[in-house]
Amino acid sequence: MENNNPDNKNSQNQEPRTPRTDKPRDRKPNPHRQNVSGQNISTQGENTQGTDRPNPNRKPQPGNKPNPNRNQNAEGENIQSASRPNPNRKPQPSNKPNPNRNQNAEGENIQSASRPNPNRKPQPSKSSSDKQGNDNRSNSRPNPNPANQPSRSGGGNKNRAKRKNTTTVNDTMRASIEENARVKDATMNPWKQIDMSAQGKVRFTPLGGLGEIGGNMAVLETETTAIIIDVGMSFPDETMHGVDILVPDFSYLHTLKDKKVFVIITHGHEDHIGAMPYLFKELKFPIYGTPLALAMIENKFNEHGLSADTKYFNFVTLRKQYDIGDLQIEWMHNTHSIIDACSLAIETPAGTIIHTADFKIDHTPVDNYTMDLHRYAYYGSKGVLCLFSDSTNSHNPGFTKSEKVVGKTFDTLFNLAKGRVIMSTFSSNVHRIFQAMERAVKHGRKVCVIGRSMERNVETNRALGFVDIEEKHFIEVHEVPKYADHEVLIVTTGSQGETMAALNRMATDEHRHIKLKPSDTVIISASAIPGNEGSVSKLMNKLMKAGVTVRYKEFADIHVSGHAAQEEQKLILRLIQPKFFLPVHGEYNHIAKHAKTAVECGVDERNILLMTDGDQVEITTKYLKKVKTVKSGKTYIDNQNNMTIENDVVLDRQKLAEDGIINVVAQIAQSNQKIVGKPVVTSYGIVPDKEDKDFAKEIEVLLETMMLNMKPEALKDHKNVEEEIRNVIRKHVYRTKKRYPLIIPTIFIV
Repeated sequence: MENNNPDNKNSQNQEPRTPRTDKPRDRKPNPHRQNVSGQNISTQGENTQGTDRPNPNRKPQPGNKPNPNRNQNAEGENIQSASRPNPNRKPQPSNKPNPNRNQNAEGENIQSASRPNPNRKPQPSKSSSDKQGNDNRSNSRPNPNPANQPSRSGGGNKNRAKRKNTTTVNDTMRASIEENARVKDATMNPWKQIDMSAQGKVRFTPLGGLGEIGGNMAVLETETTAIIIDVGMSFPDETMHGVDILVPDFSYLHTLKDKKVFVIITHGHEDHIGAMPYLFKELKFPIYGTPLALAMIENKFNEHGLSADTKYFNFVTLRKQYDIGDLQIEWMHNTHSIIDACSLAIETPAGTIIHTADFKIDHTPVDNYTMDLHRYAYYGSKGVLCLFSDSTNSHNPGFTKSEKVVGKTFDTLFNLAKGRVIMSTFSSNVHRIFQAMERAVKHGRKVCVIGRSMERNVETNRALGFVDIEEKHFIEVHEVPKYADHEVLIVTTGSQGETMAALNRMATDEHRHIKLKPSDTVIISASAIPGNEGSVSKLMNKLMKAGVTVRYKEFADIHVSGHAAQEEQKLILRLIQPKFFLPVHGEYNHIAKHAKTAVECGVDERNILLMTDGDQVEITTKYLKKVKTVKSGKTYIDNQNNMTIENDVVLDRQKLAEDGIINVVAQIAQSNQKIVGKPVVTSYGIVPDKEDKDFAKEIEVLLETMMLNMKPEALKDHKNVEEEIRNVIRKHVYRTKKRYPLIIPTIFIV
């Protein structure tokens, strides 16, 4: 084997050197080597330290024997290497002297002046013929690893031999690897099957449900067709005095008169169908939906005197495509907190669009009809252009619990209850209501349903066969006193603290039939909708003051959400694998978090857009972009008379509540521009009653001063005088009270 160190003068592949003469041979310095002190390397057997660093990766080899072919000088003295000794090398007391080592004439060993070769393998003792053969082979083969280049293995040729690759990658195997990579890429990006040459385009415009919870409504349109996806309501905040519900602004829908327009309903929750009567009072379009959703809309139409408009209903069948304008739409069953909830698969001229609507993935639903994940995977494998997905619970890690866990909690609560049980939840959450009724029957209790919306929804679901409870288990509200307390379950509305709901009237002792008792147990099986936290807290306080036992959040599974958590959102993203992604349904922080989840699931960040109500987005096979903003907003509704409240009325109410009101009545003599008598000043929300007289005097002085500075011709116009009075009083009140009250001057010029 060839010595890999070019500085080793006496390798095993060379003939023995002739004995040295008295005068050392002149040698040229090796440009690649120098010792630490800059001195020449000794050839007289003296130890000189080289700058060549020892190989730190070399491990001691206790089994190695001394090399019998090691070079020695003529005197037998060892030639000491000029390189730095290896600090990691351990002494080997068991090693025997090499009898074949080169020696000088005196038999003294000569140490090599070169640095030990880190890549050199130990050489076992061989016959002279074998050594000669090795010499021939080493001289005829170039050195693959010269000493001036470090070994890649770091551990010498021995380690390199251990890492020898024994796998042969032939052309057939390489072709298989490439084909598998192609299949994997196609599986993870099925949208690449979309015909990129398609010239169609669609526009999506959310008019409610983005930047808020509830009020869901959106428009998807092509050149000739527009579909309105859900028409829902939302709840007002505390500043909207006298407002019961909010419905989306329908202004944009009036601009679609040149297209075929249809209403598409995904499910029957109020935040998806609550505004339907108010839409039909302005515009009437064909409606498509599942039987339960349309039955609940029919109840609303009957209340609003729109019974004749049920002729616009079209009942759909799951897994069946319907030609609606130039679109083909399929309703796909999903699981949510209401029966008959669906997602939409929409075939458009640009490509397939999936809209999940509200959903969670419940593998053990109450009715045993699980989410139709096969259809989601089916459309995903064909290639989906864009996915719209529910973002409500995008901050929740893991999975949303099954609806069935609430039934187990009801078992515990019914066992603990000694008197009447009063259960309140959303009137549309029929599975929750059904589970409570089942426990009532099991414990020998009669069921009394109280509340207009609750009674209507229970009867509708019983008529459609979704609630299978026999008639004998139900009683009317006036029959409750006929039964012992432990034999009664009352199912009622009011879980959100609504003022006029039955539970709130019970808590304030205003309900005509039900008076709360200390032995009663009230179960609130719902969570507060964002914005309703204050109302729910007030309801809790009233119930506690009434002395009843309230079961709310102290039981973890007394309520479960109907919306998907992160892992469920990921599953839908992976089943669909869309090219574009638009998160919907939720406040901005919800859709932003959902967008991050989509990026983790392989959607290109450039193919995601975060929208707000009124943003119009154009979708084609090549791009997704915002094109314009349309008018959006809310219309205020007084639920007591089902009438619209104009915006300026709500603004006036807010102003009255925040800044108060001032009324001024005065007579002004045109002849001398003086106030006749004393002006009448009344104020509310400005000063306390005890300061009314002082405040009225301030206003009187202001008016007298203003009249002295007013031009005579100004008295000819009442409006100018009233406006001037309004400005003077406004400046004074802001300077002294820091308020902008509503000021109403009434002036008589005599």
